Amino acid sequence: MTKALIIVDIQNDFTTGGALEVRQGETIIPIVNQLQAHFDLVVATQDWHPKSHKSFASNHAGKKPFEQIVLEGLDQVLWPDHCIQGTPGAAFHPALNLNRAEAIFRKGMDARIDSYSGFYDNGHRRSTGMAGYLRERGVLEVFICGLAGDYCVYYSAKDAIGEGFKTFLIEDATRSIDDKGFIAAKADLKSRGGSIINSTSLL
Repeated sequence: MTKALIIVDIQNDFTTGGALEVRQGETIIPIVNQLQAHFDLVVATQDWHPKSHKSFASNHAGKKPFEQIVLEGLDQVLWPDHCIQGTPGAAFHPALNLNRAEAIFRKGMDARIDSYSGFYDNGHRRSTGMAGYLRERGVLEVFICGLAGDYCVYYSAKDAIGEGFKTFLIEDATRSIDDKGFIAAKADLKSRGGSIINSTSLL
């Protein structure tokens, strides 16, 4: 049985000093680096937005970051410009070791719709191909970590469960934007059959 580690969005813009900083985001990197040796397969996701992305507050006159709108029929938080294609902010954090990552799945490239999950955009209209890739490699269990726990990690885990993978969220290798949001996300994942674990059970 192949187990895969999915590393979500450990990019400069989500760590200290970044455009959409997740509090202490980079503190998980030593654990994430250590975890990789314990998996048959390691993959990563990378937020990769065009500058014109409609989830950016700057692309809506009079709107500020963290206001909410409806975008493509879905509730949408408006974000500060972040992870713009080819910019230093979109690059993986330099402390993250990705030598064992066999594939990187980029997301958020369609300017019209946001894409938190590593598997699909938020409207489930377009797949990144990650589920098919994992299946082809014989993966049955996925272990998910990264940034941020209440958004991209949560949505990736939810889609992994929906795709039939036995899904584990590694809590101490994840940081979130909002603590209350992360508590709700973990409860929802458990209700769907997902598991919340710590890295100590793997290392």
